[in-house]
Amino acid sequence: MVEALLLVGLAVAVFVGFNIGGSSTGVAFGPAVGSNTISKVTAAGLMTVFALLGGWTVGREVVDTLGSDIVTTTFTLEISIGVLFFIGLALFLSNVAGVPASTSMTAVGAMAGLGLARGTLNWAEMGQIVTWWLVSPVLAFWVSAVVGRYYYPRLVEWFAVTQTEGALLELDRSGGLPKPVLGPNTTRREFVGTLSVVGIGCYMAFSAGASNVANAVAPLVGSESVGMNPAILLGGGAIGLGAFTIARRTMDTVGNDLTDLPLLAALVVAAVSSTIVTGLSALGVPASFVIIATMSIVGLGWGRATRTVTLSEARKGDAPEVSVGALAADAPDAPTVGGEGGTPEPTDSPAIGDEESEDIPRAADLFEPETTARVIFLQNVVPGIATVASFLLFRFVPL
Repeated sequence: MVEALLLVGLAVAVFVGFNIGGSSTGVAFGPAVGSNTISKVTAAGLMTVFALLGGWTVGREVVDTLGSDIVTTTFTLEISIGVLFFIGLALFLSNVAGVPASTSMTAVGAMAGLGLARGTLNWAEMGQIVTWWLVSPVLAFWVSAVVGRYYYPRLVEWFAVTQTEGALLELDRSGGLPKPVLGPNTTRREFVGTLSVVGIGCYMAFSAGASNVANAVAPLVGSESVGMNPAILLGGGAIGLGAFTIARRTMDTVGNDLTDLPLLAALVVAAVSSTIVTGLSALGVPASFVIIATMSIVGLGWGRATRTVTLSEARKGDAPEVSVGALAADAPDAPTVGGEGGTPEPTDSPAIGDEESEDIPRAADLFEPETTARVIFLQNVVPGIATVASFLLFRFVPL
């Protein structure tokens, strides 16, 4: 009987990891796939490797938090299966809708439902997690705002690259051993820019694994049904399975449907968000990458728009016309990898206060309203589904 239950538990854990892979791959590699920098198959392969690496290294702390710290209930195999089932069900609903959900919030919600039903919720631990959920988006906003106000125009000059025809790399077979060389049309600038796009996607996959592998396997580890190392391998493999299959829809949503965010801005958001999520994972705090990234987008756009006014002018009451659409200001003239406007010549960036509001167009709407509304709605509903379903199960069903 125990062996049969363990098989069911492993199957449910794989189901959860499968859905995590479907959700997180779109967030990590949607911009790179949307700009035709890499294919969906390549994105799935990279997601598998780096998510497993993140889970194997930093993610152990999050496994401990979810598996033993949020609730004081002793995890049995039956309880583990119930918690994992509702995590997987909620994430599956979001993936069917083609929207990446907050896997960490969903997992914590399912754990909280168990704790509330049994009266064993660790309120101190939940308070710490919720506090970081409130602080981390604010931190992402202000870090991104500083980048947008003081560094974004310079970053445009440094990283703006046009994608050329032909292969990025070729093998030179003229010597004794074949060696990779730049393609016939590839510039060094394009090569470095492309590597930056892919590298930041890998960094995001690492942070997703650090935070999210625990969501698939923590209850099994907490019940001592599976050891830490086999559990992380199982969770990482399941994430890879999801990356190669159902992630195609979320990559389309993030890369093409959700936003007209320029690729350079997407890279800044990815770097800021991944660093915050990885840091929180090292502290054992399950973090919501999607919410942190959203506030990073808003902060970057706000900072970019405020370049029209100096601090002294702002103190006098001069307010800039603020819009996250400011991120699209430089896109037509200075595209990042995949654009068609050509690589700009290096110029001196205008000083803060020298730019006019007309220099930062507001016409480009950063978000696709209908898709954005659907994403925001599901981001709140999915964790709620997991919490309520978990509470009802453990409150009224003796397990």
